[in-house]
Amino acid sequence: MAIIRTLNGITPQIGQGTFLAETAAIIGDVVIGDDCSVWYGAVLRGDVNAIRIGNRTNIQDGAVLHTMYRESAHPSQTIIGSDVSIGHNAIIHGAVIEDACLIGMGATVLDNARVGTGCIIAANALVLSGAVLEPNGLYAGIPAKRVREVTPDQRAEIIERTARDYIMYASWYADTHA
Repeated sequence: MAIIRTLNGITPQIGQGTFLAETAAIIGDVVIGDDCSVWYGAVLRGDVNAIRIGNRTNIQDGAVLHTMYRESAHPSQTIIGSDVSIGHNAIIHGAVIEDACLIGMGATVLDNARVGTGCIIAANALVLSGAVLEPNGLYAGIPAKRVREVTPDQRAEIIERTARDYIMYASWYADTHA
């Protein structure tokens, strides 16, 4: 069973049909929607501010979601929409990821950045603090820059398919995990 820890009187809330891998850690002020999945070694640490995740979103192996302390000069929350895929070993630190996005493996999105609906953030890209990424863009590099528009085929084959596939993958574990 995943580590689900109450902290400072706040217990994580987990939606219906959500798969949590045994080594996932969900701590404090975290709300996860329905039909999501949080995979092996992922850490959602809502100890210093809130983490909110929509429906049908997957947080893949080794990903870390955290925030900036609510009483700091520039506090941040991690807000992730629905139908989002957060790739293996990605870091989302106090950023907003709107619906239907794919955050690539090893990518980092920093405090108070906003990733618009339908974006793809390439593997190992770095989205700087406070950046505002326009919807439906492919962003890559350090720091991340818009490379081009996400095509309808890419949206269907990369963003939508990955979100659907992770619902299927999680179903493989349904007979052994709640």
